[in-house]
Amino acid sequence: MTQPSSALRRHERREQLLILALLAPALAVVAALLVVPLAWLAVQSVTTDGAFTLEHYRRFLTEDIYWRSFLLTFRIALTVTVLAVLLGYPVAYAAATLPRRWSVMVLGLVILPFWTSVLVRAYAWMVLLQRRGMVNGMLQGLGLTDQPIALINNEFGTVLATLHILLPFMVLPLYATMQRIPRDLMLAGASLGGGPLHVFLRVFLPLSMPGVVAGTVLVFVLALGFYITPELLGGGRTFMVSMLVSRNVEIYNQWGAASAIGVVLLVAVAALFWLASRVVPLERIMGAR
Repeated sequence: MTQPSSALRRHERREQLLILALLAPALAVVAALLVVPLAWLAVQSVTTDGAFTLEHYRRFLTEDIYWRSFLLTFRIALTVTVLAVLLGYPVAYAAATLPRRWSVMVLGLVILPFWTSVLVRAYAWMVLLQRRGMVNGMLQGLGLTDQPIALINNEFGTVLATLHILLPFMVLPLYATMQRIPRDLMLAGASLGGGPLHVFLRVFLPLSMPGVVAGTVLVFVLALGFYITPELLGGGRTFMVSMLVSRNVEIYNQWGAASAIGVVLLVAVAALFWLASRVVPLERIMGAR
């Protein structure tokens, strides 16, 4: 019994070493592109001219611009996420339940914006929403307004353009989850006397919640780091965290302050993932099962 067990242990060790050798290139890439930059970011956030300091973090407690910027960023990200769920769920449901020909068409329309640059789409919204743009012209032509409405250089324009860009990131996880829901369950619910709405609320909606959570986390995290859209559509009045980082680096050359902002935002995103994992396990959010 001793020889077979020792041979089995040697085989397991060789197998583990082989797996480690196969993973080594990927681990090296992750370390070079993720771990090292994050470590550099953390070090920069607590140093000034090579000396240890917490001055950069003290600003979060003493300077209102940091709190206002973070609160505005989280409010816009939350607004965009809620609207993305409300708009994206019906689209994903239609794509998952329609015949294949129509489903492909719906998904094609969802993916189509990816072919256009984010910068181009932001400028397109500026053209549409400006005071003499198509939207204001249509509203005045229909007699709904007497004068142009301020649709850009404010929070509304930022939310609208950001929602347009991030909506596909909500639809696709929802569609992937809905595709895995067995249609037999819907038929079984109907055969037991449940109406379409009752079956949807009691069967389909709960089973699609992992997709809702995955899309919510994805859209919310992406919205937190948006820069081009609030810079162009906000007109300097919608001052988000990404713009605060940019100002610290480009204007004041304060890499430590910018790094501290990045660390705080990273911690906030990590807390978000932790909270999401308490609702739905991360393996379900990532689509592992």
